[in-house]
Amino acid sequence: MKSQDAALGFHGPHVTRYPTGPDLLTLAEAVMEQCACVERELDKVLQKFLTYGQHCEQSLEELLHYVGQLRAELANAALQGTPLSATLSLVMSQCCRKIKDIVQKLASDHKDIHSSVSRVGKAIDRNFDSEICGVVSDAVWDSREKQQQILQLAIVEHLYQQGMLSVAEELCQESTLNVDLDFKQPFLELNRILEALHEQDLGPALEWAVSHRQRLLELNSSLEFKLHRLHFIRLLAGGPEKQLEALSYARHFQPFARLHQRGWIGAPASSELLLGCLVEIQVMMGSLVYLRLGLEKSPYCHLLDSSHWAEICETFTRDACSLLGLSVESPLSVRSLWSELLQPCSLFCSFASGCVALPVLMNIKAVIEQRQCTGVWSHKDELPIEIELGMKCWYHSVFACPILRQQTSDSNPPIKLICGHVISRDALNKLINGGKLKCPYCPMEQNPADGKHIIF
Repeated sequence: MKSQDAALGFHGPHVTRYPTGPDLLTLAEAVMEQCACVERELDKVLQKFLTYGQHCEQSLEELLHYVGQLRAELANAALQGTPLSATLSLVMSQCCRKIKDIVQKLASDHKDIHSSVSRVGKAIDRNFDSEICGVVSDAVWDSREKQQQILQLAIVEHLYQQGMLSVAEELCQESTLNVDLDFKQPFLELNRILEALHEQDLGPALEWAVSHRQRLLELNSSLEFKLHRLHFIRLLAGGPEKQLEALSYARHFQPFARLHQRGWIGAPASSELLLGCLVEIQVMMGSLVYLRLGLEKSPYCHLLDSSHWAEICETFTRDACSLLGLSVESPLSVRSLWSELLQPCSLFCSFASGCVALPVLMNIKAVIEQRQCTGVWSHKDELPIEIELGMKCWYHSVFACPILRQQTSDSNPPIKLICGHVISRDALNKLINGGKLKCPYCPMEQNPADGKHIIF
């Protein structure tokens, strides 16, 4: 293993990060430059198509006009009963030669376009690897049937998440994919509530928020408050006739005021969240003063903004997915890739992650083949190098043993020593000597049984 590490540039107790930070951005710039090269060739072809089309149309129109004039002259001579003159015969011969020359010129120009199109293909072959399936050996992945099942499940989840329930059911039947009702139920419920919100029906969402109140509070979610706030605003939009009903409905805000008095959950964000709720309550109570004059002409006209409905849909989707352990984004959705690399937003989807990881894996494959280090990548649950995808792809914490330089797993969990250093269980077992364990990073000796299994 040492020879393989040295061949790949791995030295000392740490594995070289390859590539991360600025290196990843440099790689992204290189890939974008490759795309730009292909795009330039494609622009040339499109420009030639445009020029050829304009030239072809103009030439054919002129030719039709010329032939039309000649036809009129021949028809006039036929009506007069005069024989075909030598001049008309010469004009007809010239017309035939002109038609032949124009057709040959258009055909020649069309052949030039074919050569330009072929240059686009050559540019693609020159800038991109035509065979990406060989990035890793088949032994690393599961069977083809397992891969197809995972892909089909991802597509079905995407369809459920997009509300295409009938399409998802049809795909399950055609692919003989068995999807449990427990898997479908969260998506069915979320889509039902979202459809009601799109129709400005707050009832199902309020019922769901009340039934999950405690868990939403633990997430510092203000979903229930925002739903009550939106219903209160709908009553305000009804004018003075709805004033008494609005005042009566304002009692739903009392629990949030009580939470502020005794504190919410104690999380850092909870105090700001409660303060924001109290400010919103004050604004809504203040708007009652202008109810008879019309809120649309008052300082509280922003309460009637229609964007509140789009906002509540986004809030419900985000909080409901967090509560149910689902990703907010579809596993197949495609977003702007390079802008995501530069700023932390929501989770990366698998497609964007693959776009980032594939060039790096192709580079390491070339290095492995060149240095003949075929045993470096043989595990299904880890990559031979670290690929920095950003915070958006951190679905869970990962710990790599500093001794064995392997990612810990359920069968080889991280162990915390008495001195505070953390190593893997396999490393701990290898370091035991005479029933004692000496920490590899400090001189403390300890009993191996005193190590504690930790969970990140």
